[in-house]
Amino acid sequence: MDLQSLVSKLRGSPVTLFVSVSFTSLLLYLLTSYVRSPLRQYPGPALAKYTNLWRLYHTMQGSWHLVIDQAHKKYGPVVRIGPNVLDVDYPSMLKTIFNVKAEWRKTESVSSSSVLIGGKVVFNIFSELDPAVHAQTKKPIAKFYSAGAVPALEPHMDKTINLLCSELEKRFMGGGSSAGKAVDLGEWISYYTWDVIGAITFSQPYGYLSKGTDFDGTIAGAESMLAYFSLCFSIPALDYFLSKNPIYQLGPAPFESLTGTTVQRLVARLQGLDKDHHDASQPDYLDKFIEVKAEDPANVTDGHIIAWLMINTLAGADTTAVATRSALYYSLKNPSIWSRLQNELSSAGLTSSHCPVAYKAVRGLPYLDGIVREALRILPGVSLGLERYVPPGGHNLPDGFVPENAILSFNPYVICRNKGSFGDDADEFKPERWLKRKDETEEGYAARLLVMNNADLSFGGGSRSCVGKHLGLTQVYKVVATLALMYDIELTNPEREWVVKDYWFPVQKGLVVDIKKRV
Repeated sequence: MDLQSLVSKLRGSPVTLFVSVSFTSLLLYLLTSYVRSPLRQYPGPALAKYTNLWRLYHTMQGSWHLVIDQAHKKYGPVVRIGPNVLDVDYPSMLKTIFNVKAEWRKTESVSSSSVLIGGKVVFNIFSELDPAVHAQTKKPIAKFYSAGAVPALEPHMDKTINLLCSELEKRFMGGGSSAGKAVDLGEWISYYTWDVIGAITFSQPYGYLSKGTDFDGTIAGAESMLAYFSLCFSIPALDYFLSKNPIYQLGPAPFESLTGTTVQRLVARLQGLDKDHHDASQPDYLDKFIEVKAEDPANVTDGHIIAWLMINTLAGADTTAVATRSALYYSLKNPSIWSRLQNELSSAGLTSSHCPVAYKAVRGLPYLDGIVREALRILPGVSLGLERYVPPGGHNLPDGFVPENAILSFNPYVICRNKGSFGDDADEFKPERWLKRKDETEEGYAARLLVMNNADLSFGGGSRSCVGKHLGLTQVYKVVATLALMYDIELTNPEREWVVKDYWFPVQKGLVVDIKKRV
């Protein structure tokens, strides 16, 4: 039977009629939804006005941060990126949206980062949507992450930084088979950040530094799961159809092996089986979490402890690695920045004998501070949008009214490159922007700094700001300063741009360097 005969046979059949009616109904539904939508006045890609599939495609490509940045350059400060979603580039709104009152509720876009344990979904501080539950979960442990509490964990960090330096020297600067060869420093930063999270959480590194590889696939698995989170970010219902399916799990089990390791280490601590590496005189986060449960056993369960331990690992390792890699890459790409950093450290009286450096010794160094601030600004640890539901009564944008239950998205990558806040050179890595200019008054500098600080979304904001901010910053300052003091480092190919895939947390590849001890 030829094609024409087949078409003739199908014409008028029940199947054809059903398909035709369904297709026509879908078109009418999409058209009606578009015409009736209160967001139709806002510009954006044509497909995005009808479906979230446009956004899904670009997030799955890992290019969302670039796509949305270009969309704002084309359409302006408000871009419609979904039938009910607007991405907004108004830094002046941040203090209104991201406040401590939490009336702008998080959307379901983050729910997929929760884990399934024993058939029950266990939410964490990041994925919990209920403001009251979030506050209740965060309150008992927030004090352990304060600026005053984090320095007590430096001994754990120092041991891991020493291990990082020891392995780099043994493998690439000693007599080993890889001596003198280029090193993928980006990979080793990952090994460090995962191991240091193990050290400060359980007093026991995971072992990536000593083995020099992602021996159990956890780091690679975490990157794969970020791609899955990006899929569910655009269409959250997919997670409950895939990974959280109550009948049959169709999707991946987020961090199944890591969850198992976490539970094992909790059990070992409770049974006193980890005394070979755990020193009670140097408490870790597990000690602190168990103490919280002991103080309030009626309200704190082992489930809470597991959720706290998981968010420590999931958010702490990757985001710290992103900031550290950015600080190193952009500083090394412009050797004058790296040289100025080394000179600042030397002028402060610091030498390799002070390594690993104490956080208090480097926190006040202005150029190092500028490098870290720029690293966080130029590539924030979360570069998908931070979404919030418009509260009852709606909200007035400078461009028009937005009804309640519409979604406003604020993308840190876009906000942190806003030229009104950071200048016409906002797309450039310039640590000097955080320093006082020679021709600038103190009042002028303070005013400019305030504008930049108010546009800083690198750690979120308000009641949902990152609880581990001080913990992450401490590590970035310590590692970057220590490497600058101890080694001369050069990019093997400074003209080659590294590869960045935006899978919720950016995944960076290509920080390949030549490294040798400083004379």
